[in-house]
Amino acid sequence: MKYLSILVVLFSFHFSFGQDDLLSEIDSTSVDNQKVASAFKAMKIVNLESTKLAAKGDLYLVIAHRFGSIKDNIEGFFGLDNAVTQIKFIYGVGNGLSLSAGRSEQAYDFAAKYILKSQQENGFPVTIVGFNSLGFNNLLKQSNYPKLKFVNRITYVNQLLVSRKFSEKFSFQLAPTYFHENFVLNDFQSNSQFAIGLGGRYKVSKRISINADYAAHLNRTSSSVFKNPLSVGVDIETGGHVFQMHFTSSQGIHESGFLGNTTGDWSKGNVFFGFNLVRVF
Repeated sequence: MKYLSILVVLFSFHFSFGQDDLLSEIDSTSVDNQKVASAFKAMKIVNLESTKLAAKGDLYLVIAHRFGSIKDNIEGFFGLDNAVTQIKFIYGVGNGLSLSAGRSEQAYDFAAKYILKSQQENGFPVTIVGFNSLGFNNLLKQSNYPKLKFVNRITYVNQLLVSRKFSEKFSFQLAPTYFHENFVLNDFQSNSQFAIGLGGRYKVSKRISINADYAAHLNRTSSSVFKNPLSVGVDIETGGHVFQMHFTSSQGIHESGFLGNTTGDWSKGNVFFGFNLVRVF
């Protein structure tokens, strides 16, 4: 209930900030159809998917990298050891549909993101986007689980992304999520899991914004060692790409990794530095 209260308060305020943007084709409002374009500049806020889709015919290369925990100090070279990397390609099939394929040490991932409803100037108040992912756990090894079957590796992720661009400076998003892992490692984890994500962007200059996202797991047991992921970062726009730098309590990049298996803790300095590099062709 407290998450619903937060959402109601945030969506009840209207920010009246205004600022010209050098990348007007991304941030402008269409005069013809009155659609408010792109509450976010990149496909992800930090870890959470955003409501931005690839335009028809555009091909994106996304390189996401998370170093090890900075708590490792000199023994882990302040996080430079034990890094995790994901490489993903995203293609705009149509103006309302993007398909992606990615691979990291954690999972092979295939996903679709599609527009359901767009925010309109003086009209519909939010943008609604669907996101569905099919992942294959790459961390499970046959040597550790002799009876492991291929179906045990499968993970399903379903999200409804709801964003509002309040002004040229501020955007906010809500992301109710259901994900299912066919195989879980611990008794305190359910195969079917629910979470709700919150994310926002505040633009501080024409090319720089501050981004943050957080996800609350809704059916985790009290004995679980895992925590809710909190991430804070900076987006820097440089011509044809967006460079995202951030600190996050989750080293996981795939949805099931950061939503269900976050081990970091900001209060203990156990956080991970990382970046997302986005290039469009």
